Amino acid sequence: MKIAIASDHGGFKLKKHIAEYLKEKGYTYKDFGTLTEESVDYPDFAILVAEAVAQGEYDLGILCCGTGIGVNMVANKVPGIRAAHCHDTFSARMTREHNDANVLTMGERVIGRGLAIEVVEAFLQGEYAGGRHACRVEKIKEIEARFLDPDKSGH
Repeated sequence: MKIAIASDHGGFKLKKHIAEYLKEKGYTYKDFGTLTEESVDYPDFAILVAEAVAQGEYDLGILCCGTGIGVNMVANKVPGIRAAHCHDTFSARMTREHNDANVLTMGERVIGRGLAIEVVEAFLQGEYAGGRHACRVEKIKEIEARFLDPDKSGH
């Protein structure tokens, strides 16, 4: 499994902690930045991870900012991305199983380091269940496609 990670300055320490954990557990990952705590714009880094996952270069992505909300909004603008904002293990596991989420977002100012690692692990270990959930994920994809193709959007 290949994982793409990134953060802005507000999520830098949490991302660094997650990267250390991924390395320790033997996960293959790439840190797309930021590489310092100097103020940066979160969209510049969230888009890198979202595009890498959407293009199939990485299986999953993890994004951090101060709250996790901004990077979530950016990631979900990229076709093919289903980013989930999670700060508990149940949500992290369920979003993989039910929603086939491919990007996890978290906020450094919202979650402690220990729980963050548990959330990451629940997300990484979760597997899409398909079955009754498949039609719902397909509907998400259809909605996305309507807005990508102006002829189907009805606007």
